[in-house]
Amino acid sequence: MPVTGKTFRRRRADSDSEEDEQDSEEVRLKLEETREVQNLRKRPNGVSAVALLVGEKVQEETTLVDDPFQMKTGGMVDMKKLKERGKDKISEEEDLHLGTSFSAETNRRDEDADMMKGSLFLTYEVLALKKSLTLDTEVVETEKMKSYIYVHTVSLNKRENYGFAYQARKELHKAVRKLLTTSAKILRNPFADTFSTVDVEDHECAVWLLLRKSRSQDRAERLEAVRELAEAHHWHDYQYRIIAQACDPRILIGLARSKESDLRFFLPPPPLPSLKEDSSTEEELRQLLASLPQTQLDECIQYFTSLALSESSQSLAAQKGGLWCFGGNGLPYAESFGEVPSATVEMFCLEAIVKHSEISTHCDKIEANGGLQLLQRMYQLHKDCPKMQRNIMRIIGNMALNEHLHSPIVRSGWVSVMAEAMKSHHIMEASHAARTLANLDRETVSEKYQDGVYVLHPQYRTSQPIKADVLFIHGLMGAAFKTWRQQDSEQAGIEKTLEDEDRYTTCWPKTWLAADCPALRIISVEYDTSLSDWRARCPMERKSIAFRSNELLTKLRAAGVGDRPVIWISHSMGDSPALKTLQDDFLEFAKDKNFQVLNFVETLPTYIGSMIKLHVVPVESADLGIGDLIPVDVNHLNICKPKQKDAFLYQRTLQFIREALAKDLEN
Repeated sequence: MPVTGKTFRRRRADSDSEEDEQDSEEVRLKLEETREVQNLRKRPNGVSAVALLVGEKVQEETTLVDDPFQMKTGGMVDMKKLKERGKDKISEEEDLHLGTSFSAETNRRDEDADMMKGSLFLTYEVLALKKSLTLDTEVVETEKMKSYIYVHTVSLNKRENYGFAYQARKELHKAVRKLLTTSAKILRNPFADTFSTVDVEDHECAVWLLLRKSRSQDRAERLEAVRELAEAHHWHDYQYRIIAQACDPRILIGLARSKESDLRFFLPPPPLPSLKEDSSTEEELRQLLASLPQTQLDECIQYFTSLALSESSQSLAAQKGGLWCFGGNGLPYAESFGEVPSATVEMFCLEAIVKHSEISTHCDKIEANGGLQLLQRMYQLHKDCPKMQRNIMRIIGNMALNEHLHSPIVRSGWVSVMAEAMKSHHIMEASHAARTLANLDRETVSEKYQDGVYVLHPQYRTSQPIKADVLFIHGLMGAAFKTWRQQDSEQAGIEKTLEDEDRYTTCWPKTWLAADCPALRIISVEYDTSLSDWRARCPMERKSIAFRSNELLTKLRAAGVGDRPVIWISHSMGDSPALKTLQDDFLEFAKDKNFQVLNFVETLPTYIGSMIKLHVVPVESADLGIGDLIPVDVNHLNICKPKQKDAFLYQRTLQFIREALAKDLEN
C-alpha cells in the first residue's frame, strides 16, 4: 500500500561524509550568492519615487524640504516654504507627468468603481424597500377585488436577515421611514403609527388620508372626513372594503346617514348561528318573548303577551281573530289566522315585543338573549312582508335609544341593513330606518326619537341649518304616513311613486314640502286612536285623552320640539265632550299668544261603504272663530290629500307656512 505524507531523509553511511561536506559547501556558496543578488535588488528604506526616477539617492535634507508643517522634524511652521510649495509641485508635476497621470487615472477609476458599487447597492435597497412596503394591488386584482389587504412578509432566509447586508438594509429602511414621517408632518400628519411604514401609490393616498382624518380627535375634521368619503364614487371595490373594515362605528353610522354614500362601505351582516334542532323562528320568537319581564307594562300589553305565549298556531287559527293593532302604528291588523298561522303568531309576538322595547331594562334582556340576531334572521326571511320588517325596525329603533346598546347593534350588522333601507323608494321603510340611524348618531344628533315619532326631513346629515319645526298629527283611524298621501288610490300610488315622485307621492310632506322648505324639520307623529284596533278587544280599561296627550308630549320634548318655532298641521280629531273642552282651552291659549290659524273645511259628503253618505265635519263645526276658514270642494278623507303639487290645498298650506315663519326663514 502506498504511503503518503512527509518524506524523511535517510542517514548515510560514514564513508560518504566527505562527499557530503563538499556538497554542503557548494550549496552554501550558492545561497550566499543568491542573497547578495536579492539584497541588491531590494529597494532601500527611505527611497522615494523621485530617487528611483532620477537614478540616484536623494539626500535626506532634500527630502525634508517638502515638509512645511514640520510633521517629521517638529518645530515652527515655515510659512515661506509653505507658499513656495505650490510652485514646486507644478514643476514636479511637469517633470513627473507620466507617473502622476497614471496614478491619478488609476485612482479615478477606483473611485468610479466604488461609486458605481455604492449606487447599485442603494438602488437595489430602495427598490427592495419599496417592494416590501407597497400593497400588492396586482394580487388584489387577481383575486377579483376581495376584501383582503396583501402585504409581503419578512423573508425567512437567514442570509438576507443577518450580516452586514442586513444591517445596512435596516439602517436604510429607518432613513426612508423617517423621511415618510417627516413628509406626513408636512401634510398635516395624515399617517398614524400603523400607516407610517406603508408606501402607497398616489391613487391610494386618498383612502388612507381620509381614514386617518376620520379618526381625528377634532369633531369638525371627523365630519368633514365622512362627507368626503360619502362623495367618493370612483374607487375600486377593495378600497371601499378597506374603509368598511377599518372605520369605527361613528364613521359607519355617519356614512349610513349620508345621502350620497356608496353601499359598498357597509359589510354584510355577520353569519347567523344555526337554529337548534327541532326548532323554528316562531318558537325562538316565543321563547324570546317569554324571557322578557312582565313588569312595567300596561295591563293590555300584559294580557296579549300572555295570550301569545299560551296559544299555539292551531288555536289561533281556530279563533279567526278580528282586527288587531299594536303599539301606535294606527293601521288595522286584519289577517285571517287560518291562512298563515305561523306568520300570524310571529307578527303577534313581534308587536308585543315592540311595546317591551320601549322599556330600557327590557331592551337589555332582548340583547342578552340573542334578540338582535333572531330579529336579523326574521328580517331576512320576511323580505316580502313590509309590515313585519317595519315592526322589526321599530324594535331596533327603540333599542337604539339606549346608548350602551349601540355597539351590539352595530356588531350584529344592523347599520348595513338600515343604510340599505334608507335608500328605499318606499317612504315608510326609509323613515323607519332614518329614525333608527338618527338614534344611533350621537355625533350630529342630540335629540332622541321615540316610537311613533318620525323625522320626514332631514333624514340625512345636512349642512342646512334648521330654522323651525312643522309637526303633522293625524286624526282618528289615521297614520303617520298614509294620512298625508297624495289623493289617489293606494295601489295606484304604490305603482306611481316608483316612476316619478313629482307626479305622485305617498307622503307629500316628505316629498313636496321638504323640497320647497329645506330649512324646516318635518316630523310626523303616530299614536293610538283606540278605535277599531286591538285595544277594543282588551278587557282592561282604555287610556284617557289626558294620558295620551302627556305620553305624546313626553315623546315630542325628547325629540326637541319646542326649541324652535313650531307649526302644527292636524287632521280631524273627532267630536266628543272631551275634545270640545280641549278645543276651548286651545282657543283661549291661541288668542292670548296671538297664534296664526288656518282652517280648511270640506264641502262634499264622505261615502262610508256603498250605502252611507255622511258630512263628517260641517262648516259651522269647523269654524273656530279665529284665523281664516277656507271651504274646499273635497270630502273629509281628501281634505288633507292634495291632488297634485300645484293644487290649491298644498299651495295655500305652503303659503301659510312661509308667511308664519318669514322672519325665521330670513335669518
